[in-house]
Amino acid sequence: MIPSDATFAGTFPFAPHFTDAPGFRMHYVDEGPRDGEVVLCLHGEPTWGYLFRHLISTLSRTHRVVVPDHMGFGKSETPADRSYRLQDHIANLEAFVLALGLTDITLVMHDFGGPVGMALAARHPDRISRIISANGPTPFGQPDSMERGVANAAVSPWFQWILKAEADGTLEPVLDNLGYNILSTLKLNGFENNGVIDDTWIEAYGTPFATAAECLGALGWAKGFATDAHQFEIPDPAAQRIIRGKPALAIWGEADRTLHAEHFLPLFSALFPSGPIERLPGVGHYCFEDAPETISSLIADFLRRS
Repeated sequence: MIPSDATFAGTFPFAPHFTDAPGFRMHYVDEGPRDGEVVLCLHGEPTWGYLFRHLISTLSRTHRVVVPDHMGFGKSETPADRSYRLQDHIANLEAFVLALGLTDITLVMHDFGGPVGMALAARHPDRISRIISANGPTPFGQPDSMERGVANAAVSPWFQWILKAEADGTLEPVLDNLGYNILSTLKLNGFENNGVIDDTWIEAYGTPFATAAECLGALGWAKGFATDAHQFEIPDPAAQRIIRGKPALAIWGEADRTLHAEHFLPLFSALFPSGPIERLPGVGHYCFEDAPETISSLIADFLRRS
């Protein structure tokens, strides 16, 4: 686990906060005015709140920006006796939001932060004010969501590797050493901005996975896909009605090799037919690393307009 006060040469200068509400020590950033509208940023695999560092700096001037690290990621604890399936992360996030009393929430979701955030919206639609998907799927009971996920997995190097590695027994040996192969993992998924890579950046993304015991979060997410153990939340009709009426924005880096726009943007459009979509050529899966200024500007503008 990363030391709680680690700032990585000042690139992540935000005060650490912790809660035990989800049953483990969960780290989060909480920046900006306490009476401001809440922007809740949800990361995915295999990142943590560091992914949102530029967005935090931009939005915290006007909004309360809350960025939790999922169980087994970043500065959060990696308990040995917990499972790391989608439904576990959903329950953790729900406990976190209720403990902090967060309302009027704008969700900013990346990677598996998408299904986690959409599950929160299904359970507590009245707490949500806006939806922002940034290379993060928005499953919300669409009839073709499973079909699209399967079609995407067939052309995704990351998902193809997971299935092969689980079958031949190499999934755990590789992901148990994620601290050493973090860059190759990010590159496989679609990371294009080589200009940001330096020792500090590698340290920020590799340190959470320093030992096999600290890799349970990343391993659990991959293994859950390979064994079909993730359970997606299905919204009831009332939640469907409420969330469909919310302002929504999709931002998609088109060089994403893990979550292809052609498979996932239709899920967004089915839910939010009038929701704007910003497609970013040459930007990869980790869009917040590949185009931080562009994305911060798009999100800040959307918050002003909606």
